[in-house]
Amino acid sequence: MPTSALRDERSATPQAPGTPSLARLVDLQQYPIDRQESDAYRHAVEQVRAQLRQDGCALLSRFIRDDVVETLRQESEALAPLAYYSDNNVNPYVTQDDPSLPEDHPVRCFQHYTNGFVAKDLIPEDAIVKTLYRDPAFQRFIADCLEEPVIYEFADPIAGLVINVMPDDTELPWHFDTNEFIVSLMTRRPHSGGEFQYAPNIRRPGEENFAAVQRILEGDHTEVESLTLNTGDLQLFKGRYSMHRVASAQGQRLCTLLGYAKTPNMMGSLEHTEKIYGRVTQAHIDAHNQHRHDNLMG
Repeated sequence: MPTSALRDERSATPQAPGTPSLARLVDLQQYPIDRQESDAYRHAVEQVRAQLRQDGCALLSRFIRDDVVETLRQESEALAPLAYYSDNNVNPYVTQDDPSLPEDHPVRCFQHYTNGFVAKDLIPEDAIVKTLYRDPAFQRFIADCLEEPVIYEFADPIAGLVINVMPDDTELPWHFDTNEFIVSLMTRRPHSGGEFQYAPNIRRPGEENFAAVQRILEGDHTEVESLTLNTGDLQLFKGRYSMHRVASAQGQRLCTLLGYAKTPNMMGSLEHTEKIYGRVTQAHIDAHNQHRHDNLMG
C-alpha cells in the first residue's frame, strides 16, 4: 500500500510554543501512525478501511493516550462556554422550506436544534485538538484510511475545526454533512445516552432516496446503526451519504469535529454557516455561488 502524498494548504503554519508532540498524544503502540512504512501501520490502516467499506463508519477506540484523556476533557470543557447555540428548526439538509413539496416530504421535516459549536478561530493554537488536526503524520494516516491520495484541511475559517457542545438532555437531530467525510474525536462522554446513530449510505451522488429518509424520520430505524464513543475515541465517518444524529444525552457531551476535504478550498454553505455558527466571513460570501459536483442537497 503506497503511503498517501499529502499537501496542506497551511503547511507553513508554525507550531505554537509548547505544543505537544504526536507521540505524547496518540497511542502509537495501537495506532503506529508515525511509522508509515511498517507492517503495523499497514495493518492499522486496513482495519479502518474494512470498517469504512462495510458501512461508512470506523471507530478507533482509545486513540488518545490514557494519560492524556483527562487533559483533553478539561481542555474541551474550558472552551465549551465559547460555543454559539443555534436554537432553531432545521431539516436534514439544513435548507429552506419548499412549500411546493408535500407536507410530509423530508425537505419539509424540521427538527428542533439546540446544539452549540465552538468555532475554529476560537480554539487556541496550542490546543490538543488543533495540534492533532494539523499534524502531517495524522493527516497522512487519515488520507490512507480513506483511500485518498491527498486530503486538505478545510479552508473554512469557522467550520474547519469545531467543538460540538451538547448540554444536558439535548440531541443533535437527523442530518447530512456538507463534507463527504468527517473525523471526530470524543472529548467528553456524557453520563449516559448520547449515542451516535446513522443510516449507512442512505443516499449517493445524484440519488437523494427521499423515501428511505422519510421512513427514518417517521421512526422506522430498521436501517439505523448505533455507536457509543468514549472520551479519547476517534471516529471516521462518511456523513455526506449517511444520515445521522446524536441521541439525547444526560450530562454534557463534547465532541471535536476535524474537517478535511478531498479538494482544496472547501467551505460550508452561506446559509448553513449563518444558521449554525451565527456569523459568516467574506470567504463564505465569495464561495456562495460555487456548485457542488455531487448534485446533492445541503
